[in-house]
Amino acid sequence: MTVVLAYLIGSVPMAIVVARILSLPDPRTVGSGNPGATNVLRYGGKLAGVLTLVGDVVKGVAAAWLARVFTADPWVVAACGLAVFLGHLYPVFFGFRGGKGVATALGVWIVLVPAVGGLLVATWIIVALAFRYSSLAALVAAGAAPLYVWWLAPTDAYVVAAAVMTILLIWRHRGNIRNLLSGTESRIRLSARSVQGR
Repeated sequence: MTVVLAYLIGSVPMAIVVARILSLPDPRTVGSGNPGATNVLRYGGKLAGVLTLVGDVVKGVAAAWLARVFTADPWVVAACGLAVFLGHLYPVFFGFRGGKGVATALGVWIVLVPAVGGLLVATWIIVALAFRYSSLAALVAAGAAPLYVWWLAPTDAYVVAAAVMTILLIWRHRGNIRNLLSGTESRIRLSARSVQGR
């Protein structure tokens, strides 16, 4: 039952909720079409992007925290973490068309292994500042996640969950990977004006 609840929490599409609250277009119909923080930031501005990012992280935090309240079984807790992540990727409330899961996965690790959450944030920031690609930063952080978990919390259940999340994150970023290889991927813009103009 806890796993089902975690999936339902993940299925709440924060990008769409924020867009409706702020009277913005549905993120699935503009920009990259991805209902995630990066796309919302590009067309809706900083406030919308930050609210979406925080909301997606909170989903992961909430599901992982509830799992630990109800059980100490690492496999059940890991399953809940994976379920909220899958709910974000494939939300039952919106035709199973969701985001890419980066922020929600981060929320899960912030609760389950806080040091891993911190390392993932640091990895994303370093890569993003060095190369100016949000997608590349997400891919590198995702690839490092199982290694971080194995290093800091070598629990089989957590390592398996991290590996599955990484595989799915890479799959969900396949379009971004093609764009990176072809040199057509959008870069991170630092100024508010350039963000709004994209």
